[in-house]
Amino acid sequence: MEYQVIIPAAGQGKRMGAGKNKLFLHLNGKPIISHTLKVFLDDEKCSGIILAIQPDDEDFFKKLLNTYSTTKKIHLVFGGAERQYSVFNGLKVIKDSNIILVHDGARPFIRHEVIHQLAKAAHEKGAAIAAVPVKDTIKKVQDFQVVETIERTSLWQVQTPQAFRFSLLWEAHHQALQENFLGTDEASLVERLQYPVQIVTADYDNIKLTTPEDLYIAEAILKHRSLNK
Repeated sequence: MEYQVIIPAAGQGKRMGAGKNKLFLHLNGKPIISHTLKVFLDDEKCSGIILAIQPDDEDFFKKLLNTYSTTKKIHLVFGGAERQYSVFNGLKVIKDSNIILVHDGARPFIRHEVIHQLAKAAHEKGAAIAAVPVKDTIKKVQDFQVVETIERTSLWQVQTPQAFRFSLLWEAHHQALQENFLGTDEASLVERLQYPVQIVTADYDNIKLTTPEDLYIAEAILKHRSLNK
């Protein structure tokens, strides 16, 4: 099942404390975004990539993309003040794809098998998201005091990609814009339409690089994968 992917890459990455776009930080000698892009550039089922970027980063991305030899369509669009607006800007340039994936630029370890399962589920069901079961005990806290222990067997930790039929995701974004609603992810916008969202089990390697500590974990994942090729 062919798809196109929108990759929001316009964030500031303040929690990383890098003083620049965290996607430019190097992981095993290459920018984080290069590792993420390679996943989709190497996937024959990916027909196009849309990168939502900051205007100040345009030169960096143009130079980076010039280093790749690919026949895939790659579009650069400017991101908005929020991730949701960046994704919507990406949707506006898509004209010929039924299945759309949205994937965090800072998740370089997603596997092709999971991507393909998501695209297939979105084609069949309309909406699907990558997730893993919560492993830790979760407690609700107010003023640093526990008020409730949440039963965790029904809790899942949501990741990306999130996959949708184009028409459904467009409707969800358009309605959110009209109603000035800001969601936490694309699935939350679709859920507001009372549309069911399927879960596709991913894996715990598919982390989002958010804080400096995550870079140590990322190096370990790369080392583990290189040893198990």
